[in-house]
Amino acid sequence: MSRLSESVTRVMQILEGSDLGADYTVAQLLDETTARRSLDLSDLSPREQAALVEGRAINMIPSAEALAEKITAAQAAGRQFVIKYGIDPTSPDVHLGHAVPIIIASRFQRMGHHVVFIIGDVTAKIGDPSGRSSERPALTDDDIARNLSTYQQQVTPFVDFERADLRFNGEWLNKVSLPQLVEILARVPVSMSLQREDFRTRLAEGQGLSVAEFVYSVVMAMDSVAITADVELGGVDQLLNLQMCRKVMEISEQTPEVVITTPLIEGTDGTGAKMSKSKGNYVGLTATPDDVYGRLMSIPDHVTEPYLKLLTEWTDEEIQVVTKRLADGTAHPMAVKRILAGEVVAALHGLDAARAARAEFTARFSKRSFGDTQNLPVISLKEHAETSLGALLSQTLDFAPSLSAVRRIAQQNGLRLIAESDGGQNATPLTETAVQQTLATVLTEAGAADGADLYLKAGRKIARIDA
Repeated sequence: MSRLSESVTRVMQILEGSDLGADYTVAQLLDETTARRSLDLSDLSPREQAALVEGRAINMIPSAEALAEKITAAQAAGRQFVIKYGIDPTSPDVHLGHAVPIIIASRFQRMGHHVVFIIGDVTAKIGDPSGRSSERPALTDDDIARNLSTYQQQVTPFVDFERADLRFNGEWLNKVSLPQLVEILARVPVSMSLQREDFRTRLAEGQGLSVAEFVYSVVMAMDSVAITADVELGGVDQLLNLQMCRKVMEISEQTPEVVITTPLIEGTDGTGAKMSKSKGNYVGLTATPDDVYGRLMSIPDHVTEPYLKLLTEWTDEEIQVVTKRLADGTAHPMAVKRILAGEVVAALHGLDAARAARAEFTARFSKRSFGDTQNLPVISLKEHAETSLGALLSQTLDFAPSLSAVRRIAQQNGLRLIAESDGGQNATPLTETAVQQTLATVLTEAGAADGADLYLKAGRKIARIDA
């Protein structure tokens, strides 16, 4: 029995017979599944390794069988089996959507293979055109340097860089000569790029499409040639780019890499849109434990299962048990979300942070008592009595990106003044009108009780008001 199978057996015993809402049960699960993130998977056979990866992939080209054969051949030759993952520093933040293929890279690393994490400092100047309806604004060297400055730190929870390589593609792309590039381009059919629906749409609509964007995938493919990649990982939106990598490797007389694409994770708002910073439906890898936990607790029930599948080390067998318990009513959706939130916080910040975030969330939202809650931001009444509520929430506290966002929270009945005393809590809904009023006026009109502790709540975010 493999080490992973032994761990699954222990987790199944917990999942099948325990109260999933109990703190003790969650602690047991977190201890076991968090340990899996560093579990040595090298005792799995090549076929078992390929099957474990295939279970989280949308595409595996040419096949799982081909992956197993390549692993076997590398082992027989006594050489490193090279796993490539690349990302362009077009923004400063990496979020959980990016983490999906990185988690697969982590598994390959624990199987004993060599991960090469490539930062596209040159390709970022072109900008990946995948899914774009127009050209990206050009990035300067300063923009790129600023964006990539924390990339390694952000993905370190998933990749052990003491055993992996971090490379910048400028290392080889800055040395490519025009004759070299022309030789490759001469053997790449235009039809490969014109397969892209986004290119065809932009051309049909008369939108800009630069030659640089048109050859982006060819330039990106040179990364695979430079490191002689055996496998490349990416989101399913990268499929055509990754197929170009196989073509250029073939042109360069190398064995084409195995392409593995992963699902695009749905955003936290549950609208079906993919996780994206521009849509505000993302969880950043640098977010605080409390913020990560709170954002995941706010997701719609229907995304809990795919998040468990894509963001944790749980197996299909374990997820099926939880799904069945949800269906028969022996587990509550909120209990499962608490488990998921703890899993992700533990991955990013460690077990202690996950336990603290769970306790903090419970104190804020389950027990409905804020008095013992730590790390709440504080509003000074003396300092902000004449500041409008909207300005406090959008500027001072940064609870919302704009005044219009604060008004939307009020329209959705999510803006409240809470008075807490020994007798419990009294919550006063604040209307859209209150957004324009000063804090002093809001407190007066709400009839805030003397001697009570006062809190301002906007959605799931809370601040204490100090006299």
